[in-house]
Amino acid sequence: MTSTSVFSALAPYGWDAAWADEFTPYASEGLLPGRVLRVDRGQCDVVTADGVVRADTAFVTPHDPMRVVCTGDWAVVEPGGNPRYVRAYLPRRTAFVRSTSSKRSEGQILAANVDHAIVAVSLAVEVDLGRIERFLALAWESGAQPVVALTKADLVPDAATLAHLVQDVETTAPGVPVVPVSAVDGAGLDVLAAVASGGTSVLLGQSGAGKSTLANALLGEDVMDVQATRDADGKGRHTTTTRNLLVLPGGGVLIDTPGLRGVGLWDAETGVGQVFSEIEELAGRCRFQDCAHESEPGCAVLAAIDSGELPVRRLESYRKLLRENQRIVAKTDARVRAEIRRDWKRKGAEGRAAMEAKRGRWQ
Repeated sequence: MTSTSVFSALAPYGWDAAWADEFTPYASEGLLPGRVLRVDRGQCDVVTADGVVRADTAFVTPHDPMRVVCTGDWAVVEPGGNPRYVRAYLPRRTAFVRSTSSKRSEGQILAANVDHAIVAVSLAVEVDLGRIERFLALAWESGAQPVVALTKADLVPDAATLAHLVQDVETTAPGVPVVPVSAVDGAGLDVLAAVASGGTSVLLGQSGAGKSTLANALLGEDVMDVQATRDADGKGRHTTTTRNLLVLPGGGVLIDTPGLRGVGLWDAETGVGQVFSEIEELAGRCRFQDCAHESEPGCAVLAAIDSGELPVRRLESYRKLLRENQRIVAKTDARVRAEIRRDWKRKGAEGRAAMEAKRGRWQ
């Protein structure tokens, strides 16, 4: 099969000249390039120039959750055989990673080679700004451009109320497009379709956020199963149980993911900084470079809190995500663990000194 035929067959899935260059060492061995459409139970569906094939992933480091084959990877596949195997995957341009729910210090890769991360947030329930910040931190850290889709916008018929909700989320997501969408009346779908046409998009959110309904609306057909959400809490069952890569009619591809109950950070300090860019900018004006924004004189962050420029909730959320990220990094980085212990000791000594000073005043 010629490189031209491979290009024309795989271009709708994101194949380009740069991927072709990465694949060059494998082409001489007669191996095939293909994009992973879904992974389940140690096997994956891969679209190649010969069509969709089923391949075993056992050759690709099966015991490291960060190096397993995942949806969105460009795989190197054997031309035949029973079973057929994935021999490798091409270096990832981006990777969406979260920490696992286990107590071990592991990351779990959710999707690879993603250009846009569409965070679906349901307007059928109270908007959780802290969870949006968490999703955005992971999205920025992955290298993808995040977009927030406020789904089920038809349930907020009052225009002023909807505008207020959008403004709240925009404040929470500086530099991120916020699009109210409705699969019922089609509002906002053209905007999301235009975004998604520019490469690979991953659709993220909790169960019940309307991801599968949104995916069907973008696809123009009922490809993904949809289940009703519970009236009590607005949550849904896991309609999508695997990550599926689908070609969009207007161009681009979409990866739909199962609802995520837990969204743990994984070495996402840069992503957290981008989510809270206004705090990072204020911190640059503090009198001291190592200002902790707690009680230091000349703290620009605390001054912004006092003036009402910066909401207290934003600072608390920023501190929370930084602490969580530091704990995750410390599990695998001895230097960070040592820094944390030194910080604990310093704060403990300061606390004891403060108590001694109080006792001295009392006597």
